[in-house]
Amino acid sequence: MASPDVDYPWSSSAGETFCGYFNMQLEEADPADISSALESPTPSSSNNYNIPKPPSPPVKTFTRSNRARLPDCSSVPRETKQTWDSLFMDGYGADVYIFMEENSFIMAHSSILSAASPVLRNIMYQSTVMNGMRYMRIPGVPSEAVQAFIRFLYSSCYEEETMTKYVLHLLILSHSYSVPSLKRVCTHYLEYHWLTKENVVDVLQLARYCDAPRLSLFCIRMVLKDFKSISLTEGWKVMKRANPALEQELLEAVVEVDSRKQERLRKMEERQVYLQLYEAMEALLHICRDGCRTIGPRDKLLIASQPVCGFPACKGLETLVRHFASCKVRVPGGCVHCKRMWQLLELHSRMCTEPDDCKVPLCRQFRVKIRHQSKKDDSKWKMLVNKVIAAKNTLGPFSARCSGLL
Repeated sequence: MASPDVDYPWSSSAGETFCGYFNMQLEEADPADISSALESPTPSSSNNYNIPKPPSPPVKTFTRSNRARLPDCSSVPRETKQTWDSLFMDGYGADVYIFMEENSFIMAHSSILSAASPVLRNIMYQSTVMNGMRYMRIPGVPSEAVQAFIRFLYSSCYEEETMTKYVLHLLILSHSYSVPSLKRVCTHYLEYHWLTKENVVDVLQLARYCDAPRLSLFCIRMVLKDFKSISLTEGWKVMKRANPALEQELLEAVVEVDSRKQERLRKMEERQVYLQLYEAMEALLHICRDGCRTIGPRDKLLIASQPVCGFPACKGLETLVRHFASCKVRVPGGCVHCKRMWQLLELHSRMCTEPDDCKVPLCRQFRVKIRHQSKKDDSKWKMLVNKVIAAKNTLGPFSARCSGLL
């Protein structure tokens, strides 16, 4: 425990004063270290005449969007999806030719394409009608991916094998032609069925391009979780050359995560130290008030066959008390174990709520000494007391650790 060194004027006679509190049975042991809500001002009635009357509400109008609004819940039977699939496959009544790679084409319905995608609606509006048919081209994408894309616009259906093979192409098409439902399907499939250490960097860059924040976050978490192996993949090397800004961003994220982890571990270790100090305070009070095993107050009769003590720090503190009572040096700066005992006694005196009836040795003497202590030392002790109390409060009233101390 880090605390200021304190010179004690009664150090020469502290052994006799301290030992006078205890009834000790002989037992050899080595010294052990302990380790309103603010209310908004309401305008008074005298100021109400300054507030103008609100205008009358607008006349309620019914637009087409209000009349056409459907309930959110719906159930689409399998037969309905099969009907839309058949309409796409057969091309009955189609009025659009969609040309793909290798001069292949499929037929579709302009009304369905326009309803499914605002981008396709603009294309249909701007396209020229020749012999009752419209023509458009989707270049740069395999024909199977285009077919799967158009089929999804009809029935929201897809084949598992096709999705596995062309999920990246479908993600690009869903972004380019503004089809959010297909983008959600693609991102979900990539997150749970497609991502690997080798392709996560490529998918991350594609997710940034296609404005898929959830997929982007999923990829970043995967990179941070296994940075060492992912940084050795070919995808990372290509990204490092083509997109150094993204590499820098990921490296900074790795450093930040590591710093947070170290800070979290440091706070956990610090909290553990304060919990040990709290346990030592409870064990000290227990020894001085009730007695434990071979040591206790003079007015208590010690029983040799006592049950196991429920205070974790009691055994180590018992050894420390026994050493303190028999140490020949005893001055605060001369013995490490005695210095620790002095500090525990002072910490208890600062945390004690019943100083007049307290049975812990030197409690009242320490409280008198505190009044003449420098402000610097006093502030350090107050900070330590607050941290010990805060650590104790984190246990909660139903904690097993806390219940063992009560």
